[in-house]
Amino acid sequence: MPLLETPFAQLDLIRQPEQQNEPLQAFDAADEYLLNHLASEQPQSSTRVLVLNDSFGALAISLLGKVEVSSSGDSFLGFVGLEKNLLRNGQAFDAIRPIPAGEPLVGPFDRVLIRVPKTLALLEEQLIRLQGQLAPGAQVIAAAMVKHLPRAAGDLLERYIGPVQASLAVKKARLLIATPESKAPATSPYPTRYRLDEPAIELLNHANVFCREGLDIGTRAFLPHLPKNLGHARVADLGCGNGVLAIASALQNPDAHYTLVDESFMAVQSAAENWRAALGDREVIVRAGDGLAGQAPQSLDVVLCNPPFHQQQVVGDFLAWRMFQQAREALVVGGALYIVGNRHLGYHSKLARLFRGVEQVAATPKFVILKARK
Repeated sequence: MPLLETPFAQLDLIRQPEQQNEPLQAFDAADEYLLNHLASEQPQSSTRVLVLNDSFGALAISLLGKVEVSSSGDSFLGFVGLEKNLLRNGQAFDAIRPIPAGEPLVGPFDRVLIRVPKTLALLEEQLIRLQGQLAPGAQVIAAAMVKHLPRAAGDLLERYIGPVQASLAVKKARLLIATPESKAPATSPYPTRYRLDEPAIELLNHANVFCREGLDIGTRAFLPHLPKNLGHARVADLGCGNGVLAIASALQNPDAHYTLVDESFMAVQSAAENWRAALGDREVIVRAGDGLAGQAPQSLDVVLCNPPFHQQQVVGDFLAWRMFQQAREALVVGGALYIVGNRHLGYHSKLARLFRGVEQVAATPKFVILKARK
C-alpha cells in the first residue's frame, strides 16, 4: 500500500478491521489536503490542534511531535487503528489518547481539523461542543472528498462557527475553512427520542446513532420475530445501536443475560441509557468493541444482529460477513444467530457456508429474518 507523505511525516498506515488483500488505503486526498494546508501555515510546536473523526490515525499521527495534538471521534475501530498505526510507525501505542465523541473536550484549540462524517448530526454535535473551546485567532477546517461533501456541512460550519471559505478542489478533495465569530450559545438538539408501541418504550438516541429519528424498517420487521422462551440464555446484541433488539428481547425473557456491543461510542452510550430506562438495574454488559472480537469462544447461546452494510462512506458486506464469523466463534454448539437483512443481499447463502443449518423465520417484501444454528 502507498505511504502517506506530507511535510509532517511519511507514514505506513493500515485500515481496521484488517482484511487480506485490502482494496482500500487508510487515508485519502482529503487527509493530505488538510495536512498540507496546516503545514503551509508553519504551526509552532505549542499550537494546539484538535482532530475530529480521524479514520485510522492519519492526521493525528502525522502531527505527533510537531504540534500539541488531541483526537476525538465516535469509532472504536478508528481508535484501534490509531493504536496499531502508532506502533506501526515507531510510536508508543498510547502516545495519543483518543477522546470518545461523548466526552468533553478540553481547549482552547488553535486549529480544529475535521473529517466530515457520514452522519451530519455527529458533525453538528461536534461543532456545538466546540463552543468556548476555541482560542483567539482559531480556525476550524473541515475536509472531505467532493463526492461526500454535502452543502449542509458548510451550512453547519457557518451556523455554529462563522463565515466559511471553500477551497479549490485538489485531487477531488475540498476544504471548508471557517473563521470563528461571536455566536449566541447554541443548545444541542441531541439526543433525540422516539416512542414505540410494542414494546411500549421510549428510545433515546445520541447524535451518531443509526436511524436516530425513528425505528429503521429492518428492525421493525425483526422485532415481532425475536426468539422467546430463552430461559437463562446468554444473548448478545451485535451492532446494538440504541439497544432496541436487546431491550425488546430482555422484556420477553426476564432470566436471560445480555451483552450489547457496538463500535460507535454514542450508540453504546444510548443503549446503556435506554436499558436503564426500560429495565432499571437489571444486570447487563454494554461495551464499545470490534464486534464480538473480544468475546470468549462458545460463551453465547444466542446472537441478535441487524448487520450494517457500510463503514462510513464504504459500502459492502465485509463487515456483515465478519460479524457472522465472530458470532459463529462465540456461540456454543447448538446456539443460534438471528439476523435481519435486505432480501437482495443474499445472506442465506453466506450463512450456509458458516453454520450447520439456516432457516427463514419470516419475510416481508423487502427483508428476511434468518436463524442460523451452529
